[in-house]
Amino acid sequence: MSYVTGFLLAVPAANKAVYREMAETAWRIFEEHGCLGMQENWGVDVPDGKVTSFPMAVKRKDDEVVVFSWMIWPDKKTCDTAWEAMMNDLRMAEMKDMPFDGMRMMWGGFEELARFGAAVPA
Repeated sequence: MSYVTGFLLAVPAANKAVYREMAETAWRIFEEHGCLGMQENWGVDVPDGKVTSFPMAVKRKDDEVVVFSWMIWPDKKTCDTAWEAMMNDLRMAEMKDMPFDGMRMMWGGFEELARFGAAVPA
């Protein structure tokens, strides 16, 4: 079973192209360190909630869009080893100027529970 690192963040709408470029650059590094796949998703139907919601979770501002993304790893060990190595990768340090407020980004690691559908990568 694979391991997934998921992310939720708010990106200024004006930074969409810059964010995509940053994600593409990051992907090349992640892939070198064993990541099987990465998907970045730009929010288009992300409603505000009264109790909980994606916008509330990331404290989205009026000019921002919620981004939901994930990385698929063969297993947790590969992921942990990769993150440790990437923290010492100079290319990651060069990406320090993120096009979003990293203080409002959240992430977590998840073990695969089930997989359905042909569109889901193995």
